[in-house]
Amino acid sequence: MNSNTAIITVKNLVKKFGDFTANDNLNFEVAQGEIFGFLGANGAGKTTAIKILCGLSFPTSGEIKIANFDVYNEREKIKKNIGYMSQKFSLYEDLTIVENIRFYAGIYGMSRKNIKTKTLELITRLGLEDVKNKQIKEIPLGWKQKLAFSVAIFHNPKIVFLDEPTGGVDPVTRRQFWDLIYQAAEQGITVFVTTHYMDEAEYCDRVSIMVDGRIEALDTPQNLKEIYGVENMNDVFIKLARKATRVES
Repeated sequence: MNSNTAIITVKNLVKKFGDFTANDNLNFEVAQGEIFGFLGANGAGKTTAIKILCGLSFPTSGEIKIANFDVYNEREKIKKNIGYMSQKFSLYEDLTIVENIRFYAGIYGMSRKNIKTKTLELITRLGLEDVKNKQIKEIPLGWKQKLAFSVAIFHNPKIVFLDEPTGGVDPVTRRQFWDLIYQAAEQGITVFVTTHYMDEAEYCDRVSIMVDGRIEALDTPQNLKEIYGVENMNDVFIKLARKATRVES
């Protein structure tokens, strides 16, 4: 990968909580438009790292740049250039579809005129014209998921962080969701995704696998399968996870 295209650069990232090292000297780069899988068992240190990358937490040490902004002193600029979606979908259940879109667009600092135009475009593209004034709690899970992702990239961020976005949804809906991810990547948005579904790891351009706070493997899914002599990413993950010594808290 050409370093000139890197939109996420992490050098020697360390995060400690007292005597406990959550992230132990992480090093990686992610290119613009890449779909990057960030995997690891619970307790491996993924969530801690993501909070740092999103500008929500300070590292103990290391050099980290997100969209060319420094995590130590440009955190607000980072937040304006990224989107985020969690397993909870980050939507307000008691607000309508339109109200959720406008609320988040306002947080991202978009102008009223731009919000109005893009809201109409999004509603039409997702085919939600007939339910746009329904509360989120009234619409099916698959629609919530697609809407949450669309809201996360509504402001055209350079990077979108997806923290186990497909948890609890059926395989067909998961596959449809990945179609949205591909579309975003084709538009130049970098997708940084965590998942517990190893079949989804196969959809990523490259995959990082963390064990006990360290990156134990980082390569394309195909290369990782060849390196570990297995046929699927689930078996790669199992081989690496067996090295773990931490006890999940």
